[in-house]
Amino acid sequence: MNKELQSFLLKWLVFTFLLFGVHFYIFYTVASEMELYLPLWSVYLFNSVLGFVVYFFVKRQFESASEKTYQTFLVLTLIKMGLALVFLLPLFLGKSNHVKVETINFFAPYFAFLAFEIFSLNKFFQAPKTK
Repeated sequence: MNKELQSFLLKWLVFTFLLFGVHFYIFYTVASEMELYLPLWSVYLFNSVLGFVVYFFVKRQFESASEKTYQTFLVLTLIKMGLALVFLLPLFLGKSNHVKVETINFFAPYFAFLAFEIFSLNKFFQAPKTK
């Protein structure tokens, strides 16, 4: 693993644990009695792993053939959105008593991870390509 990927992984982990800690604290301070169908840790694991996978493959594509990088990002983001719908399927099928809260609990970190991912990808798109 090269140094740039290690640096991103460290930032990604710090971001993940910091965001999870804040979200966990706020949620359980406000709604500690609420029983969730999708626990917060599973939401963060899902978003974190998929976000890192997208970053890894887009970065790899950029290093090998940069003219297809944006297409790769868009396709992987669409796949990630589809997987998010599959992940949330139990909520849509009525298995949860708190669908709105669980949906917000999912999409708040989803968009935070997406923003961090885009910011990180944009950073190396602007840097000169080295081999």
